[in-house]
Amino acid sequence: MEGRPPMSPDPTVPATWQGLLAEFRRCFSTSTFPMFCALTTGLIACMRLRTVTGMLIGAGMNLAWRHERAHRFFSRATWCIDHVGLVLARLVIAALIEPDAPLIVAVDDSVTRRSGKKVHGAFWQYDGSATGTRKTSRGTCFVTAGIVVHLPFLPRAVCLPVLARLYLKDGPGKVAIAAELIGLLAGVLPERRIHVVADAAYHGKPLRTLPASVSWTCRIPRNAVLYELPPEPAGRRRGRPRTKGERLGQVAEIAATRSWKIHRLRLYDMQRTLRISELTCLWYGSFGSQRVRVIWVRDIDSGKTFDLALVTTDLDTPADDLVVRYSFRWSIEQAFLEARHLLGVGQARNRTPKAVARTLPLGLIAYSLVIVWYARHGHSPAVVAEHRRRAPWYRTKAQPSFDDMLVLLRRTIIASRFSATRAAQPDLTKIGDDELTWTYAIA
Repeated sequence: MEGRPPMSPDPTVPATWQGLLAEFRRCFSTSTFPMFCALTTGLIACMRLRTVTGMLIGAGMNLAWRHERAHRFFSRATWCIDHVGLVLARLVIAALIEPDAPLIVAVDDSVTRRSGKKVHGAFWQYDGSATGTRKTSRGTCFVTAGIVVHLPFLPRAVCLPVLARLYLKDGPGKVAIAAELIGLLAGVLPERRIHVVADAAYHGKPLRTLPASVSWTCRIPRNAVLYELPPEPAGRRRGRPRTKGERLGQVAEIAATRSWKIHRLRLYDMQRTLRISELTCLWYGSFGSQRVRVIWVRDIDSGKTFDLALVTTDLDTPADDLVVRYSFRWSIEQAFLEARHLLGVGQARNRTPKAVARTLPLGLIAYSLVIVWYARHGHSPAVVAEHRRRAPWYRTKAQPSFDDMLVLLRRTIIASRFSATRAAQPDLTKIGDDELTWTYAIA
């Protein structure tokens, strides 16, 4: 007879990891919360494919629970993935961001390749990560919003995905989905200023109704037409006041007539010398009558008119700081890469609407939780020293990678199954190499 799910806390799970998972208790019912804990832990501990049954095996519950229970958690159980993401956002802010500091949120989308005619939301679409000249793949696309943090032990910015939503061909557009996700964040964090950075695809009319606490920065197309600010009403002239001024021209045309200032900035972990020019104007096609700033960026050694043009609704931050802020957008691309290739996010093969819409976002949440756990409980100089001992060819390695964080948490979870008799942090030194080898072999 199938046993009932054990109630958390589980003595075979490290107390530090249990403490993070306990933050999400209010998102689930009494019966679904243990399944959330088990599948999230199993995703991290699993060494095979991270399918739903793979998560169950990684959690060590494959002999206690029927696999239908795990599938039912994604396909039919009553819980909201957005609610889980908002709880994670509060957890990230409390753990890794200074009080009253503004949030930097990166927005982007990523395609997970899926085969099969009955996979909900799968269709042929543009995929920038596809190999070859044809940048198309058949799969599911998720628009993701992640909070960018700066960890004291890493020189680069790190993006922690918190909200993700499935993009459907016959549903709202990606920009509308991104605006809705940011609106959710702003709604639960009304006291925070939120600065969004996104790539060139994320502009349009849905951004005109963002909350006042949100600023949006993205790349602007070279052929976008800019206008002067509307003139002040003169006298008692009848009619509707003008909503835009005179036409200034296209972005590329205006750049040829601009004056430039030289700035020395640190971008993508390198020192760069750039020429920067800015203009306050209107981009009526996307933001309507809302004032924006257009910032042109040119490499000092480049022969081009400009290398990059940004548009932002942030009217106060200096232009050089905005360029640095926009460079943090790349951290979400790194998060997609690590979540997919190291944590196995996207390997689940479920097909029904709720299951597809929940499984990959929950994997991204697990990715963020690994980093939060490491920052709060796992970081030590011994982590890098151990990696260099195992791989002595990395002579210049000085900071931990996500792989190091994942391996440490996985070892801690596996060690707790051998040594823990109560909810406490296990001692990794008491676990023999033979026991760990056998565990890795069967996980």
